[in-house]
Amino acid sequence: MHRNKTLHSFLLSKAKQLTEEWYASLNKNDPTGVYSSTNPAIIENLKGQNFEFHLHLCEIFILEKDAFFKKFQPWIEKVAKDPEHQSTPIHFILREFMRTREQYFGFLEEFATLHPDVTADQLKTWERLITQTFDEAILRFAEETHNMASLKLEAQQEMINELSSPVISLKDHYTALLPLVGDIDTARAKMILEKTLEQCSKMRVTRLYIDLSGVIIIDTMVAHQLFQLIDALRLIGVETILSGIRAEIAQTAVQLGLSFDKVITKASLSQALTVE
Repeated sequence: MHRNKTLHSFLLSKAKQLTEEWYASLNKNDPTGVYSSTNPAIIENLKGQNFEFHLHLCEIFILEKDAFFKKFQPWIEKVAKDPEHQSTPIHFILREFMRTREQYFGFLEEFATLHPDVTADQLKTWERLITQTFDEAILRFAEETHNMASLKLEAQQEMINELSSPVISLKDHYTALLPLVGDIDTARAKMILEKTLEQCSKMRVTRLYIDLSGVIIIDTMVAHQLFQLIDALRLIGVETILSGIRAEIAQTAVQLGLSFDKVITKASLSQALTVE
């Protein structure tokens, strides 16, 4: 039986000591991250997070696993979202989980010394429980950190996509330019289609120049979506003029059976802008 109210009370009484000893022994020479901070506010917050960790952790000796992690999960999510921890290399954070686990082993031995009725088997059971709990906490923290990083990366990629497909208003406001640069995959092509239609409608564009001179290659799916964009623009009253089409792109379009008959094409953007 792992539950023991006396052990829980003992560890709870040591929570502040655990935090102070942990911070005192902390390697503050990390090249980056929260543990190397000299900002008093950040240090105080870090200690507070560590202290709160101990208040939760010792409850493993009075709660069943599911109930324990249900209460513990908000702490894991809060620390994973903490900007200071997000800027700290994950291996530094995992190192501190491991160091803290060693602290608990030391206090379990102290508790066993103070209570001679604690058997060797009981001590091993508690040590095994601490190991399993820390392993699960580390896994959950790493998962939550990964989720946060993925969301941040998606947001950054969406911003990059938006910035890389701007509809630029020209002098008469009803004419605009969409300069495309770099690799265009299926996801970005879909974004371009959606944003271009939205921006042209909002800006009341009647003529749009799409310049492809900065695009090296387009696969068949993207070429198809480009022509879908042209068709969709036509439906909302926007005339499209293509410029800078490379030979590889033209070949892909021809192989797909896509026709340029209803689209004005020019070799360069300067030539396209002379179209009346």
